[in-house]
Amino acid sequence: MDLFGRQTIHQASAVPFRCSESSLEICLVTSSSSRQWVFPKGLIDPGETAEQTALKESWEEAGLRGRVVGEPLGVYQYRKWNRDLNVLVMLLDVATTAEQWQEQDFRERCWVGPDQAENLLQREYLLGMLRVALERLTKGEMR
Repeated sequence: MDLFGRQTIHQASAVPFRCSESSLEICLVTSSSSRQWVFPKGLIDPGETAEQTALKESWEEAGLRGRVVGEPLGVYQYRKWNRDLNVLVMLLDVATTAEQWQEQDFRERCWVGPDQAENLLQREYLLGMLRVALERLTKGEMR
């Protein structure tokens, strides 16, 4: 709860990645409101786990299917709707990318290398999650 007795809202997010023998790519989507590049995320519905939410949002917002790997990358907080939101972030090893997906009419999706992902992400808390993900991936912990 915050200082005014309001409950904190919980969300889950995924940092989607795919690897080939020669490259690592990160998937970003545009937010529905500001059109900035972000990672898929959404509210954790009652009865749903954070992992289930991360998988669901990755499918709906970016057309991605895969599996959550490793421990969560971390948590970040932000304010929206005059409320505090906590976002648990996970690493998503993407197996398939759909040609068409639910939110394609109002979101863009792009696959980029780590350096370009750092350049496109404007929010410091997202950059922090990306850096943790890249550290784990370059150490080979998730392969």
